[in-house]
Amino acid sequence: MSYCAAIETMQPEDRKALHQNYHDNHYGFPIHNDDELFGRLIMEINQAGLSWETILKKEESFRKAYSNFSIAKIAAYTEKDRERLLSDAGIIRNKLKVNAAIENAKAILELKKEFGSFEKWLEHYHPKTKEEWVKLFKKTFKFTGGEIVGEFLMSIGFLKGAHSENCKINEKIFVANPKWKENK
Repeated sequence: MSYCAAIETMQPEDRKALHQNYHDNHYGFPIHNDDELFGRLIMEINQAGLSWETILKKEESFRKAYSNFSIAKIAAYTEKDRERLLSDAGIIRNKLKVNAAIENAKAILELKKEFGSFEKWLEHYHPKTKEEWVKLFKKTFKFTGGEIVGEFLMSIGFLKGAHSENCKINEKIFVANPKWKENK
């Protein structure tokens, strides 16, 4: 069952509303702000092994704990910041995931030197198959396996497939010019 169809039957209503907001306003839409792109990558990495609902419920806590997803601030985190994150019950307290966020922020700062932005780095390598993207991400970032990379790229409009073909949100996404549209 697709995410689109699953939301229709979700109960209770507050659970359905949480997913509906993400589905209707975020999932598959292009993101043009580097910190927000990085924030989505952090969220996808933290979802590994957990439900997306858990991550959606903790999004505001992630934003607060990770300096509103500021790449520059996270790249400068110290050991004290790592300890703070690992003791923050509002987020996922997994050492590998916390370290990945910090190291990936540093990697993005390096990419920005050459490409100007995280988004431009992604655009430079577009289009690629999911498998090619996974290889590139594994070479460039920490804690980025196939599911994480695939969901990240679908969620930001670089790979098609975020919504089922008959989902009404596809029209809104198409108007927002996702990168996958260039391949048509």
